[in-house]
Amino acid sequence: MATRRDERTRESRRLLVAAAAELFAEKGYRRTSFIDIADQAGISRGSIPWHFGNKLGLLEAVLDDQLHAVLTGLPPSDAAGDALNQVMDFIRLPATRLFITLLAEAVETGSPIREHHARLHAALRQGVQTRIPAHAAPPGTTPEALTVLLVGTVIGVHAQWRVAPEAVDLEAVQATIRALLPPSLGLA
Repeated sequence: MATRRDERTRESRRLLVAAAAELFAEKGYRRTSFIDIADQAGISRGSIPWHFGNKLGLLEAVLDDQLHAVLTGLPPSDAAGDALNQVMDFIRLPATRLFITLLAEAVETGSPIREHHARLHAALRQGVQTRIPAHAAPPGTTPEALTVLLVGTVIGVHAQWRVAPEAVDLEAVQATIRALLPPSLGLA
């Protein structure tokens, strides 16, 4: 049975993860401090190492939390409906902004978050690939390569939309993706 202290601990952890996710998306990993996160969460900064060990531990918790939210929001592979709409909805998610902001730091040589971001991309690819029917890949391609293409497309479209939203018509992009991808993907 959970005690009041257990509940406070879970709530503190949740608030810290939410604050860090917002700040990492806004400022990046390197430019976000424990003080920033503690102030945003309204919790003592000493709570961060107590809950997560260090800043990388907090990053791992943030990525796990955001990835779980994204993947549970995707339809099951056998669900009816327009999967492309849900792929396009991913572009608008706050988690996608976080992933893109961190990507800019992760590609730098010697980045402390590179490994974490590589695991995130692997999990995203796996989540998308499980939703692509085995027979859906066009001739001469593989489901794995198609998955890399889809994840890369979403990342690229999101980055362009964030930088110049007035120049990126997401509905037109969605129509173009629908026209280019084979109907066997079940995206129509």
